[in-house]
Amino acid sequence: MPNIKASARNMGRTLARLFIKLTHLLVLSSFWVCSATAHEVTPTVGDLRQENGQVFLELRMNVEAFVAEIDLDDLVDTNESAASDRYDQLRNMDASRLEPLVRQFVLGWLDTVKIEAGAPLKLSYEGARIPVVSNPDLPRASVILLAGELPERAGSLTVTWPAGAGALVLRQQGVEKPYTGYLRGGETSPPIPLKGGAALGPMETFVSYIPVGFDHILPKGLDHILFVLGLYFLSSRLRPLVWQISAFTLAHTVTLALGASGLVRVDPAIVEPLIAASITFVALENVFVRKLHPWRPIIVFCFGLLHGLGFASVLGEFGLPAGQFLPALLGFNIGVELGQLTVIALAFLAVGVWFRKKPWYRGRIAIPASIVIALVGGYWFVERAFLA
Repeated sequence: MPNIKASARNMGRTLARLFIKLTHLLVLSSFWVCSATAHEVTPTVGDLRQENGQVFLELRMNVEAFVAEIDLDDLVDTNESAASDRYDQLRNMDASRLEPLVRQFVLGWLDTVKIEAGAPLKLSYEGARIPVVSNPDLPRASVILLAGELPERAGSLTVTWPAGAGALVLRQQGVEKPYTGYLRGGETSPPIPLKGGAALGPMETFVSYIPVGFDHILPKGLDHILFVLGLYFLSSRLRPLVWQISAFTLAHTVTLALGASGLVRVDPAIVEPLIAASITFVALENVFVRKLHPWRPIIVFCFGLLHGLGFASVLGEFGLPAGQFLPALLGFNIGVELGQLTVIALAFLAVGVWFRKKPWYRGRIAIPASIVIALVGGYWFVERAFLA
């Protein structure tokens, strides 16, 4: 009987060591995944309008990713694609060299973008606006224009966004109570009345913006994920975590509202390096501090103000419906909170539930993980502040 108990204890220790090594490996690998945020996949924004019997769809998009034939569905970073080298080559091309490639791509891609108004519309390519290359490491927002003839007496239309094209923020223009929707690759919009009136109600708007906020944390908000993990690894007790998350939530809610409403505007070139610095700070403090001190929630609150400005810039890409600003803002914020709580829950299930009460938890898990998080944040700060 003692031999069986001893064997069970040895097996338990072996499994614990294997799990700890796996945890370290996963955290270390996040450095390489997260260092590629300059190639983050961004949604396409489509403005839909009608004029003189024609419908126009203006797409603001990362056109190089499309020309490189990258499958953008569920992709976080273009570096994860086998076509990333081709994408980087296209990012460095000036407009005169890139435009013929865009034209060739669009002419073959048109059939996959479907607009139907009783019958499928035959779309035509009307040209592209391609900005100059400012920073090859950041996505360039080009604009392509598609047009099609509307059938007589058409009262509404639907838009089908192609599979593999990532997300589309579809916004109707030039009518009262315009439709605003979020489509993933392969999805079709509901019927959109050409004269307007398809604006979502408060509850529909609230619900539709929750997944947008969640998606910005998981899987796309790698910097916010690391910051939340930095908060988690300070202590294995619940109370310090609750204080920090409360301070962070209150702060980013304030600046998210102010930034999304246009009352506060800070250059992303300033905000993004400071967000990276905040990740490094909280992670390094975990190494040198063993418990929650009164200054920690105050510092986390200040950093939360920065992260809220980052969230606001994301909402700026999508555009909040003018008539439903508050429900959309609340829905997005709830989505962000659900994403953050999911990160904490996953961290707790991965290491907390098993090892948080072990005497070696801090030395073997919390401190090494915090060091790696600090290194990633430091790398981002240098990249964003000096290499952008």
